[in-house]
Amino acid sequence: MNPSTLSELANAVAATYPPTPAPLAPPGLEQLGNTVIGWLKWILVICGVGGLIWCGIMMAVGRRNRSAMAADGASGIPWVLGGLTCGVVAAAVVAMMLGL
Repeated sequence: MNPSTLSELANAVAATYPPTPAPLAPPGLEQLGNTVIGWLKWILVICGVGGLIWCGIMMAVGRRNRSAMAADGASGIPWVLGGLTCGVVAAAVVAMMLGL
C-alpha cells in the first residue's frame, strides 16, 4: 500500500466514529444536579452512621445468650462499609468510565 492509500483509509476509519463531547448540563439544571447529588451524599452519611450504630447495638445486645444477633451485627459491618465505599468512589468511577 502506498502512503496516500493509508492516509485515505485512516481518514475513512476516523470518520466512522461519532464525536464524544464532554458532558454538558442542560441550561438551568446544573445547580439542580449539584443539589440532588449533595442530598444523596448527605443521605449516604446518615445511613452509614446509622448502619454502623445499628450493627454495634446488635453486637452489644446479642452478647449475652443471643450469639446469632451478635454475629448478624458483626457480619453487617462489611456491608455498611462496602456501601459507604461505593458512595465515596462513585464520582471517580463514573469519571474514569466516561474518560473525563
